[in-house]
Amino acid sequence: MHIDDSTLTENGLTVTKAGRILLIACGALAREILDLKAVNGWDHMDLTCLPAKYHLYPEKITEHVTKAVEKHRDTYAQIFVVYADCGTGGLLKSACDQLGVDMVAGPHCYSFFEGNDRFAQQSETEITTFYLTDFLVRQFDAFVIKPMGLDRHPELRDMYFGNYEKLVYQAQTDDAALTEKAKDAATQLGLAFERRFTGYGDLATTLAKI
Repeated sequence: MHIDDSTLTENGLTVTKAGRILLIACGALAREILDLKAVNGWDHMDLTCLPAKYHLYPEKITEHVTKAVEKHRDTYAQIFVVYADCGTGGLLKSACDQLGVDMVAGPHCYSFFEGNDRFAQQSETEITTFYLTDFLVRQFDAFVIKPMGLDRHPELRDMYFGNYEKLVYQAQTDDAALTEKAKDAATQLGLAFERRFTGYGDLATTLAKI
């Protein structure tokens, strides 16, 4: 299945009913989940995604995940929420507990792609680090430059990123073009650049257990 990033950002992904387990995910994770489903033959899992742009408005995530669970729960034997906390301040976890559904562990996708244990160990020494994933590299303008107004007022860069020192690109795939785009993003923000190949991290191991 091919779907473009702009659609995932604005609209998400509509479920196609086939399996007995439904994954309700962030649109920013659609490609990774579809790849994992294909590679592992996880035909028992269906996927629907909420618009990735909700990460710009995390207060919307809990509300819309709750609505999605309530909409689909009578159709599936199990529902699993493929979001981490993602800026909801624990509200998403509380809602999932009340709804009786499980979700991915971790504060955000940067953590579970890195591996939650590893990310926790190094987070104290990386408080001046800005992270990008494959999706966010592809959608850098839509998620960073335009929402912060840097396309209109580049002088705001120092206000937003003056306390950051480096940009870490957490690569889910080996893609030379994406790496170059990530380097350009680091240059644009005035940050040092580091690429880490994380693969799918805890996302893969978590979904494998469902």
